[in-house]
Amino acid sequence: MRAVALALAMILVAVHAVSARAQDVDAKTASQTTATTQLSVSAFARLPFVEHAALSPDGTQMAGLFAIDGQQHILITPVVGDRSARVVVGIPDQTQVGWLRWVGNDNIVVGLTALLRVQMDNWYVSRLIGVNRATGKVTKLLWDAGGQNAADVLWVPTDDTTEILVAAQQSIYSNLPEFWPTVYRVDVTTGRKRIEERPRTNVLSWGADHLGHVRYGIGYRDHSTRSTLVYRPDGRGAFRTIDRAKLIDEEELAVPLLFNPGSDHGLVIKEDETGRSIVAEVDLVSGNDIRVVYAAPEADVEAIRLSLDGSRLLGVYTTDRDQPVHWIDPVMAAYQKAMQAASPKSDVRIVSYNQDLSKLLVRFSTADSPGLLFYYDDTAKDLVQLAEINADIGARRLARPKFIKYKARDGLEIEGVLTLPRGVAAKALPFIVMPHGGPWAHDDLSYDYWVQFLANRGYAVLQPNFRGSTGYGAAFSKAGQGQMGFAMQDDISDGVRWAIAEGIADPKRVCIVGASYGGYAAMWGIAKDPDLYRCAVSINGVSNLRREVNDFGGTVRETLYRGQWEKMTPDFAAVSPINAVDRIKTPLLLIHGKKDVTVDQVQSVKMNAAMAKAGKAVEFVSIPLADHYFTREADRITLLASIEAFLQKYNPPD
Repeated sequence: MRAVALALAMILVAVHAVSARAQDVDAKTASQTTATTQLSVSAFARLPFVEHAALSPDGTQMAGLFAIDGQQHILITPVVGDRSARVVVGIPDQTQVGWLRWVGNDNIVVGLTALLRVQMDNWYVSRLIGVNRATGKVTKLLWDAGGQNAADVLWVPTDDTTEILVAAQQSIYSNLPEFWPTVYRVDVTTGRKRIEERPRTNVLSWGADHLGHVRYGIGYRDHSTRSTLVYRPDGRGAFRTIDRAKLIDEEELAVPLLFNPGSDHGLVIKEDETGRSIVAEVDLVSGNDIRVVYAAPEADVEAIRLSLDGSRLLGVYTTDRDQPVHWIDPVMAAYQKAMQAASPKSDVRIVSYNQDLSKLLVRFSTADSPGLLFYYDDTAKDLVQLAEINADIGARRLARPKFIKYKARDGLEIEGVLTLPRGVAAKALPFIVMPHGGPWAHDDLSYDYWVQFLANRGYAVLQPNFRGSTGYGAAFSKAGQGQMGFAMQDDISDGVRWAIAEGIADPKRVCIVGASYGGYAAMWGIAKDPDLYRCAVSINGVSNLRREVNDFGGTVRETLYRGQWEKMTPDFAAVSPINAVDRIKTPLLLIHGKKDVTVDQVQSVKMNAAMAKAGKAVEFVSIPLADHYFTREADRITLLASIEAFLQKYNPPD
């Protein structure tokens, strides 16, 4: 314990020093960051230094998606010291990186997704690549698989071995046995594979324990949306069904996230008697609860964090705004407590850790600053600043968001995030309402470069967490069912009316801007409430809900997904913007990346054509190389510059 105390003292000293440096920089720049000081478009558009950052098991190497020359690249580098040995790999064309993981200390495996034409339709196809840090060699893994998905990694070793467990389909035809995934042991350095578990009819996914034994399978039948959980106590015996659920009725399987060695007990996330999500230990064979492992007092558990080898529970993600990550492991809890105490106004996130928890990647940020990335080495008792997340903004303090609440027209309380331009009185401001994507998501007090850009240009921005948003409990989320295009949209407009009533928004200078589902809400907003908005911007938005809910990329869960969407509104056509163009009075800007694999660009192409045919004011910016998340700096510049020019034309801040 003395060593831990000493380590924490070193953290406190180091973080205090960093905090003081940031405050010094902030003091120098505060007088410069006023209502009249504008940063460049490129400053806001700059890509984050790194995303998906992950430490190797020994903690000496770091991998992630790094910004290099305005584009994201897969990069492996020593965390400190000589970085000339770094390996840089370009992201394969027409693909999107979903995640990456270390395989021992010398290799990473990367999950890729592409939207490809299969049998006259667009299908989401997943594959893997392995990258060796010593040679830079890229190895395609299971790219000869004949099925849609071949990237379900069940287990990776954390020693120096190189074989991982991967489930992969070998056929796209559901009437063939090979349609159901086979589990392979795959060498990430050579691509060689061997069968670990043969396919089992109706078992769509597999799960393994921390030792690399296949322990369970999840069965699914789409015509009934019934799912089953099959289980065995070791990696060799027969499977037996231990749980059933009808997913369309929102029943859930108790899928084990961690197995207790030497027993049939496992940890699952489940609802307690009050409807809250908790972590519980259960007897997997009998289904009986053993104990509550963790329950947040006023929040739901959303996910768990395990040690790198998957053998220990370290912490949980919750919906608690003040403590979104609760560390159960005492060492991690002590790290978090010390760092948070040293910088109490910062959002302190332990981004990654090594196997023995002696080395950490930690991000310090605030809602008005992108933040800093640090490396902590407990052995050396050293905290080293690795980078500013956005060097063009640095330690500047931008606009400071805050939570607000208002009542929707039916009395439901809605919370939102309000960001006001810095140094300007909150009175009769040009106003942007920005509904989030999803719609199963929510906005919080985290740094948002779109919002900060608009605030820097003089706009007040409201991000409403309308009914159906996550983060407010199951009842609030389910309140969105049947209300897409109706009360969900009214919640957004009611937020605007609240801002007008409060004197914050100028009622004659309100625009609506959103992306993905938020892009749908922007288009539908000017159709449903045409006199409320002066203009609208839809980014990668959905204009035709019927098309969207019928396009599930070839997934076998099509009936389930369609049913989930059908619960959201009684009539897709009636609330699709493309069918309501005649009601639109205000100018519309459509921005859409041609390489978007989440929402097909055809959604904006057809909306643009419909608007033009009806003689409506519309502009369309097609960005040839942009994906759904704008992971190229040049595309972000085009995005922000297009928004700025459009707003200057139709809703100028002055």
